[in-house]
Amino acid sequence: MAESKPTFTNFTLDIDGDGIALVTWNAPGRTMNVIDVKVIEELSTIVEELAIDGAVKGAVITSGKDTFCAGADLTMLEALSRTFADLAASQGAEAANAKLFDESRKTSLLYRRIETSGKPWVAAINGTAVGGGFELTLACHHRIAADNGRTRLGLPEIKVGLFPGAGGTQRVARMLPPSDALQFLLKGDQLQLNRAKAMKLIDAVVPQGDLIKAAKDWIKSGGTAKAPWDVDGFKLPGGPVYSKAGMMVFPPANAIYRRETYDNYPAARAIMQVVYEGLQLPIDQALRVESRWFAKILRSPEAAAMIRTLFVSLQELNKGARRPAVPAKPLRKIGVLGAGFMGGGIAYVSALAGVEVMLIDRDPETAEKGKAHSQKLMTDQVNRGRATTADREALLSRIHPTADYVALKDCDLVVEAVFEDRKVKEEVISRAQNVLGDQAIFASNTSTLPISSLAAAFKDHSRFIGIHFFSPVERMMLVEIIMGKETGDTALATALDYVRAIRKTPIVVNDSRGFYTSRVVGTYIREGHLMLTEGVPAAMIENVGRMAGMPVGPLALTDEVAVDLAWKILKATEADLGAKMIDLKQKTLLEEMVEKRGRYGRKNGKGFYDYPQNGPKRLWKGLTELQPQKLDPDSIDIAVLERRLLAMQALESSRCIEEKVVTDVREADVGSILGFGFAPFTGGTISYIDGMGVQAFVDLCNRLAKDYGERFKPCKLLNDMAKKGDTFYRRFPPPQRVAVAKAS
Repeated sequence: MAESKPTFTNFTLDIDGDGIALVTWNAPGRTMNVIDVKVIEELSTIVEELAIDGAVKGAVITSGKDTFCAGADLTMLEALSRTFADLAASQGAEAANAKLFDESRKTSLLYRRIETSGKPWVAAINGTAVGGGFELTLACHHRIAADNGRTRLGLPEIKVGLFPGAGGTQRVARMLPPSDALQFLLKGDQLQLNRAKAMKLIDAVVPQGDLIKAAKDWIKSGGTAKAPWDVDGFKLPGGPVYSKAGMMVFPPANAIYRRETYDNYPAARAIMQVVYEGLQLPIDQALRVESRWFAKILRSPEAAAMIRTLFVSLQELNKGARRPAVPAKPLRKIGVLGAGFMGGGIAYVSALAGVEVMLIDRDPETAEKGKAHSQKLMTDQVNRGRATTADREALLSRIHPTADYVALKDCDLVVEAVFEDRKVKEEVISRAQNVLGDQAIFASNTSTLPISSLAAAFKDHSRFIGIHFFSPVERMMLVEIIMGKETGDTALATALDYVRAIRKTPIVVNDSRGFYTSRVVGTYIREGHLMLTEGVPAAMIENVGRMAGMPVGPLALTDEVAVDLAWKILKATEADLGAKMIDLKQKTLLEEMVEKRGRYGRKNGKGFYDYPQNGPKRLWKGLTELQPQKLDPDSIDIAVLERRLLAMQALESSRCIEEKVVTDVREADVGSILGFGFAPFTGGTISYIDGMGVQAFVDLCNRLAKDYGERFKPCKLLNDMAKKGDTFYRRFPPPQRVAVAKAS
């Protein structure tokens, strides 16, 4: 008769008649299991109970939810960092370091105890297992996964400035050749089951209904209680570090690491180090090395900033931190006006979320082309094994292309995504509102036109809002929601609910020229243009952009956005706000590029770069002709160029906060990273300032203003904060989320 011990909060423990324990993880009140202090304590107790119970032959650990584990609760690690800071202040660095090391390695010691408990453990993986959850499975002696196309396995810690600190680096490096292990750890990719099995990170995939039986059968059939690296004679998959094979991996890997990261990410360097050192040591010593490096990285400013922005703030925004407290309404059907590249992408992500889409354009043929975009995207997913033909047909059945605006009649939300021209937008707004119900919300997808002025064409300004998507829609995770002067709470709530439904991250900003993202990234582009006019070599500008942490250089980004669009925006700014609001040198450069040279960017194959049909893009040789002077590269301080590129964006972000364009510092940081790739290791534009210290940032801006112009002058808000020794996150603490009624 089965024995049950329901004495734990997060786990149930059942031992069957064969002496096999089933440990089921099911954290109460959570949609997914995460690792926190209580989980570590309870699982430690379970492991010890089973280890000393002579009647227990082995253990199976699984989840009571539809995923296995989402990893560690990073707020726990945030608390550890705060504890370190407090101890360092009160007891000194040595005591603080010792405490951080001991606390941060508890999970690693627990997993090693599972591995050496003398009882075989099987991970029965019934859904996604990432981070510390996947490390737990690696510490088990056997891994069996339920066949589920949605399951993902991986160690994504690098994406929040950390690395696997519970044995992941050492076990993966003993299961895979070092080149594969390093790639897996440094990319942080999440694997589908077939790929994980091919890499031998899991041992078997079985039908969901057979999962627990298969796990228990492995134990009954004599499953070993020893990991391969604990068996005498174990040989590393790639051979010793100091061997011909090893020397073909580590020196080149170090060079690739530097090329890709410019040494901006301490966690990436730590992965290289712990794998290199750990493979030369017995496993227990290797795990200790991993723990020491983990404690070191945990207290790095990069990790602190990235955890706060890319985990804590990101989660809060995704959960509706900015949603007003109005009742939620289900979004069953939406309209998309414009079936071009943007409109087609919006239709795709909406249909993917299960929403019916009325896709409207000027004629049925054009609307059908917009639907064909979704068909191509889904076919690509089918060909990669990420979707089935049934999935494709189901999605396509939810997109209804038409030229008839009457189709909008029952829509809950309409997103306009036509050409970026005021007259065109006003025309479709007028046609749509003639058939829309009096509860429907109307949204304009625009990156330049003020929302308040567009709302003038709509009968109820309170139901008009901006929803700015980024291109390509299906890949970019950020959506910028723009509040007009009269936009109401219901419109905001609907927009946020929609963005959440399509699984993207929203930021909410107030109406302004360029809003937030376009306005700030425009300063990065402008700074690159001005460097070029100063005589800085184009290649140096582009390389320094990447060295500073941006995904591409400012000249390449201009080409992607379109050089003629940058020219159009500059002319519009001058016309609306006057010549003082533009830079004459940038105007001269763009006018030469567009009006005289016909170089519009990637779209016509020639911009700051040339785009040959065969071969990679390359900087246009004629750029030197546009430079009034040419500086000697050896005389240029690269660090100053880097600071100019980052400081200008951070300064513009602070102006956006001062002007109340952005009212939540979390959104400034998250938006800057997800929207235009601002150096992720800084935590975002505002964390860049806080991390440096506001006074130090003001001093930097004043030096840059003296050397390069008034555009670097710090704003009044910054000067005031510097005098008071303030920080943005202290002065503008994020508001608490208000719970709202769920949709029926």
